[in-house]
Amino acid sequence: MGHPTIYPTGTTVYNPQKAWNGYTIYQAAETGALLIDMNGREVRLWKGLRGFPNKLFPGGYVLGSTSERDPKYGFQDETNLVQVDWDGNIVWKFDRYEYIEDPGHPAQWMARQHHDYQREGNPVGYYVPGQDPKVDSGNTLILAHKNVNRPEISDIELLDDTIIEVDWEGNVIWEWAVSDHFEELGFDEDAKLAISRDPNTRGFGAHAGDWMHINSASVLGPNKFYDVGDERFHPDNIIWDARESNIIAITDKRTDKIVWKLGPDYSTEETKHIGWIIGQHHAHLIPQGLPGEGNILIFDNGGWGGYGRPNPESVDGLKIARRDHSRILEINPVTLEIEWQYTPTEAGFQAPLDSYRFYSPYISSAQRLPNGNTLITEGADGRIFEVTREFELVWEYISPYKNSRNSNMVYRAYRVPYEWVPQLELPVETEITPIDVADFRLPGAAPRGAITTVEVEGTISYGEGALCVARSDETAQKEGRSQ
Repeated sequence: MGHPTIYPTGTTVYNPQKAWNGYTIYQAAETGALLIDMNGREVRLWKGLRGFPNKLFPGGYVLGSTSERDPKYGFQDETNLVQVDWDGNIVWKFDRYEYIEDPGHPAQWMARQHHDYQREGNPVGYYVPGQDPKVDSGNTLILAHKNVNRPEISDIELLDDTIIEVDWEGNVIWEWAVSDHFEELGFDEDAKLAISRDPNTRGFGAHAGDWMHINSASVLGPNKFYDVGDERFHPDNIIWDARESNIIAITDKRTDKIVWKLGPDYSTEETKHIGWIIGQHHAHLIPQGLPGEGNILIFDNGGWGGYGRPNPESVDGLKIARRDHSRILEINPVTLEIEWQYTPTEAGFQAPLDSYRFYSPYISSAQRLPNGNTLITEGADGRIFEVTREFELVWEYISPYKNSRNSNMVYRAYRVPYEWVPQLELPVETEITPIDVADFRLPGAAPRGAITTVEVEGTISYGEGALCVARSDETAQKEGRSQ
């Protein structure tokens, strides 16, 4: 990805008439949970509160964690999950999943939470009309880690993903581990061999194999497919996705079985029209009451992912698929048809030559808004933006906060309605018209336009002409001629 060294941060585009107006919360790098209005005013900071991710609930409550496990001994483990009030007071806390005794640290209970969680009352953690998360009671679904030994998968210790449900008092009342369902995941023999040799071992903690790397888990909630008798979509069932294996799946809460799955192979007759989903994040069912309800919304990162037969891109069978741009996909889970998408083409870039201009190979998310717009977190660039169904950019914000690695990454952002934050007066919404970057200059820089001009006689141009690599539309035209 190519980026300028100088660029504006904060809100850069805002059309109040077409955007779905509210507050946006995200984890500002090495700063805390930050709440902004549509013009980018930082209306509240919960300093130091970590977020994997942060979520804001009705009444101005924020969820996150207070600390992480020392990476010498763990990988992406948050020690707890907490709910704090507007003033930062902890009003709920969960940490009693595993008792950890790391060298040089006091022994303590930890949640080992990572990537996602959901509170009873709301299936997905963002605003859904009539489905508010509970703030003073209810169960919480939490994505967590557990180290396990599974010789049938690999002789190397696995950093396994578990999904647990805890009650308000912090008791674990349900637990599901993905390693228990290895044979349900659909890996072919080449993939199994690659996982056995190296289940994505990492240079952190116990160097265990982060073999699946599940990064989202949410409840289906009421939906039209269950209403017509499809038991796979029971409202209590859980949809999750694993970036390292390119798998999206639904677990039956009652039987623990995987009852619906997309991936890991996208070359089948049923899925080849979708193309390869690679390294995806935040796959979830659009809740009832929102436009597109019942479809699965996915931030298809691209980048690299998957296990299988070695190829020139992957000599060891790890990360066998690669794509250097991202996509947002909205897929009907029954027909597998793409109902809506946002790709570099819809963003207005030449594909595939400039497709990298919409690209986050890790983190990121997508939220369906009540007016049909989609809020997208292009996380690697710290860019949060909102587009209409017709692909019009109506809001854009660039995080100004960077971490020690010079990255302004944003894991996931959420938009909430103003009424969820009664502590604040309604903000003034001021339109921000996009600037013409061709004429934007810093102080001291010369304006565009030659001081003197001469005409060269006999010059001819036909516009863009042919490029070194065929564009997607050129490829389509060629295929059309050959039929």
